[in-house]
Formats: sequence, structure tokens, C-alpha cells
Amino acid sequence: MRQTPEAFERWIARVFGACGMPEGDARLAASVLVRSELRGYRTHGMTRVASYVERLRAGDFNPMPAMRHKIFPGGIVLDADGAMGQIAGPRAIEVGLEALKGSACVLIAVQECGHLGALGIHALLAAEAGAFCMLGQRTPPLLAMEGFKRAAIGHNPIAFGCPVPGADPLVFDIACSVAARGHILLAAREGNAIPAGWAVDEEGTATTNAKRALKGALLPMGGHKGIGISMMVECLAGAMAATAASLDPNRNALPESGAVGRQGAFFWMVKPGAFGDEDVFSSYMSSWTRTYLEAGAGKAKLPGSRGARLEKEGREGGIEIGEGIARELTALGERLGIAFNG
Repeated sequence: MRQTPEAFERWIARVFGACGMPEGDARLAASVLVRSELRGYRTHGMTRVASYVERLRAGDFNPMPAMRHKIFPGGIVLDADGAMGQIAGPRAIEVGLEALKGSACVLIAVQECGHLGALGIHALLAAEAGAFCMLGQRTPPLLAMEGFKRAAIGHNPIAFGCPVPGADPLVFDIACSVAARGHILLAAREGNAIPAGWAVDEEGTATTNAKRALKGALLPMGGHKGIGISMMVECLAGAMAATAASLDPNRNALPESGAVGRQGAFFWMVKPGAFGDEDVFSSYMSSWTRTYLEAGAGKAKLPGSRGARLEKEGREGGIEIGEGIARELTALGERLGIAFNG
């Protein structure tokens, strides 16, 4: 099925509205999800709609959050009050940009935040507004090394975005696992095997069976290096954004749909040029990215360039979704009384 991004946004906004979200929030969440799909984050775009509806209806996400924040020198604490990540993320960027008017950088601890989805989208929003942004979100335990008896720590995704004068922003987005859990969820849904080296089963043995992998754990990228980065995110997004509720063991439960409930996150935002001449910053960014591309002899790509190209193509030619996702969204629409026709 192929349809315009605007048509998908309208339908998703109606779906979220049926779950009790105010119109403005529903439209914002829909636009973030559709933009994720446009930029190639397929595992965090249209495939997430049904699971987000489940979380909204279960009360894991709050459809009408009363978000509030407190500011202190160098930092902000944003209480997202269970908001969907597609609402809380843009709010964190908004308050961060406001803080950068009077500060070189700011660290934002986001409490009680729903699944942020594709972190690269939030990094992109900050970079498009002229700021450098690094962010991460804590997840329930998903990572283990071979031989572990269970998952030991979250795969804790992390991303950064940075403006590049006269070019698309840099956007780099990874989970600390070899592959994001969304890829395994998608493979299990479609009945496909996963590549070797992605996961272990519930006995700690390497597997290519997607359904067994979902009962086991993901393998970290780079072995202990991936575990170390995950630990860094756990410190910043888990501990520093923790509330008393964060200590509830139920926060480590993983729903079968894959969309986790309320977790902590962090956003670190920096005003380019605040530590020196902004023109020099711009010249340096242009210089090193040009050197990198020239060294690649036509094969090198800057992170974010593919997403920018895909988004342009999708806005011009529409978004195509597979039959499996189309059936899922059709069924969801039937349950909610909102016909899905793209």
C-alpha cells in the first residue's frame, strides 16, 4: 500500500485521538512517527502504532500528561508524566533550546517518559534548530553475553545530531545491541530468521530463530564495548532521571508488543560556537565533513544523508507499507471504528 505522508498522519492522529489524546498532541505524535517511517526507521514508524495504542489503553502511556519542568544552573528535570516519547521528546528539545539562549549547554533529565521511538528524529529536531544534541533512553534489560542466564542490562539506544552549514544535519542513531529489538520483532511477525550473531535464546545459546530470540536476549555490539556504552546510558538516563517508581521491578517487564512503558531519558544540548567563534565552528564542520567524503572516493556517506534523501523521496512519492503492516493497521482501525485506507 502506498499513500501520502499527510494521509497516514491524519489517520494516526485520529487513532491516538480515539485513545484520549488532545488533538494537538495526537497530530504531533503522528507526525513524528510518520517522519520516522520516511527517514528509514521502519522499525520505529508505522509498525509501532498498534503497540502504542495498547500502551495508551493499558495506562502505561498517559494520553493527557501534565508535563512540567524545573530549571537549575546547567540542568533541567522534565517530568513527562507518562507522555508518549513522541510528545515528551519534542518538549525536551523545546525547553533545551530555550535554556541555550542563556547557557552554552544544558543536560535534561526526562522522568517517566514513554518509548521515544527513533532517537535520531529527536536529535534531528535539535540539529535543525541549530543545536548539537546527544540523547539516550534506558530500556528494561535486553542485553546479555553468550552464556548469561538472562538479560542483564538494557540495549539503551543513544543518538546525536549536529548541524552542518549548507548541508543536512549529521544524525547518528544506534542501540547498544548488534541489532535493534525492533528488527527481531519484525522478523518474528513475518516468520523470518534473523542473522547469526544477533541474539541468544533463553538458555544463553546463540540463535537465528526470531521467536526464541525474543525469549532470550540481544547480543551487544562490540562485545564488552557495547555493554560499556549501555552502562553509560544507564547512568545518565536511568539513575539520573530516576524516580521512586523507577525502582519498581515491573519497570523491567517487556510487553510482547515491544513498546515499553515509562522509562528515563537524557538529552544533552550544546549551543555551537558557544565555546569559541561560531564562524570557526561552521568552517571546521564543513572542512572535516568534506575531508571525510573526499577520502571515501564516492563511497563514504555522512550519517543522516540517507535519511534526508529517503524523506525527500517519500514526501514526493508517498510512503509504501508492506501487506503485513497494512493488515495490522486495518484490524486496528476496525477495532477503533476508524477505517484504515491510507
